[in-house]
Amino acid sequence: MRTRSQSRNSNRQQQQVNPTFVEPFNLVEPIENQAPPVVTMDDNRTMAQLLEAPTEGYEDAIVVPEITADNFELKHGLLTLVQNKQFFGHDKEDPHAHIRYFNKITSTMKFPNVPSTSVKLMLFLFSLEGAARIWLEKEPPRSILTWDDLVSK
Repeated sequence: MRTRSQSRNSNRQQQQVNPTFVEPFNLVEPIENQAPPVVTMDDNRTMAQLLEAPTEGYEDAIVVPEITADNFELKHGLLTLVQNKQFFGHDKEDPHAHIRYFNKITSTMKFPNVPSTSVKLMLFLFSLEGAARIWLEKEPPRSILTWDDLVSK
């Protein structure tokens, strides 16, 4: 019968790994003063490059047209007003009623040289929560270009 420590030691002996040295450390100079070795993968990318998050495919579904007006900014009060009555996507909620309410709120503000549809597209995400927001996030990137596109979805 083997003890636990004997079993562990026999397992370690079977799992020996042959280390590959990329750059040997200079044993004369203290390790703190040495630059870390640069390890590259088969495709010549460094570990830092491999750890970078990819940026493709993370675009939003809603595309807000460029706003060229000077000094345009959405006021916090309008954002709060939109968030006060969010749509969650529950079975008993009416998406058409939410769109009508959202249209009423966004039509109360006018911005010089800014199309109202751009404001609606910009604010709509903030009117959703829960399952409704998840639905929007699952829509294909850049698939909603106009307010009509959004309403039809």
